Amino acid sequence: MAETFARYPSLDGRPVVVTGGASGIGAEIVRGFAAQGAKVGFIDRDAAAAEALVDELGGAARFAACDLRDIPALQGAVAALAAANGPAEVLVNNAARDDRHDWREVTEAYWDERMQTNLRHMFFAIQAVAPGMIASGGGSIVNLGSNSWHERVGNFPAYATAKAGVEGLTRTMARDLGPHRIRVNTVIPGWAMTQRQLELWMTPEAEVRQKAAQCIPELLDPVYVARMVLFLASDDAAMCTAALFPVTGGSM
Repeated sequence: MAETFARYPSLDGRPVVVTGGASGIGAEIVRGFAAQGAKVGFIDRDAAAAEALVDELGGAARFAACDLRDIPALQGAVAALAAANGPAEVLVNNAARDDRHDWREVTEAYWDERMQTNLRHMFFAIQAVAPGMIASGGGSIVNLGSNSWHERVGNFPAYATAKAGVEGLTRTMARDLGPHRIRVNTVIPGWAMTQRQLELWMTPEAEVRQKAAQCIPELLDPVYVARMVLFLASDDAAMCTAALFPVTGGSM
């Protein structure tokens, strides 16, 4: 499969930061940038998984440990990766957790924590990298959204609300940063078959329903989400901004 994928020369040597890059879709994104020759750094709180990915890639990626709910720590992680790789010219705001929750049991504290986990850090990561992108003459920011609220999926209202907010963040920041030739887009994954999804929620019945919901009746490999991210990070997408790019197999 990989031998048929596109090569983007503009990504070779380009400094990249990926949040939540140690596992799932994030890890596929890190692998994709490393294969393109980018100077990829990623941020995650799961040090064991992060170190395993760095080893897998033979040191072709750097890792900064950080709980993204801690904004000063996030700012420090971005600065550390910039010191090692150069100021980011690509930011991929990937980190999120789609934990299920009953709307009847949501407290103020839980709601606020879900916003911190799934939305707030995206803005502050943009704020942290934007000055370097402005100084370098441009950049690409890719925010990961979700098909869940588009498809009216229940059982996680705080998560769905945060992910709806990602699209608003993309649109407004594309306007604010566009004069600096910084592009901001949202990639909307469908139900990607990460190890977490397979372990927690995939059942034979769910597989049948999901294939029926999609126009293309195949389960979504996370690598295809990563490929869209690579395209938007590259110079091939130089005039793509303020836009939504679903990778869902046609389920929305």
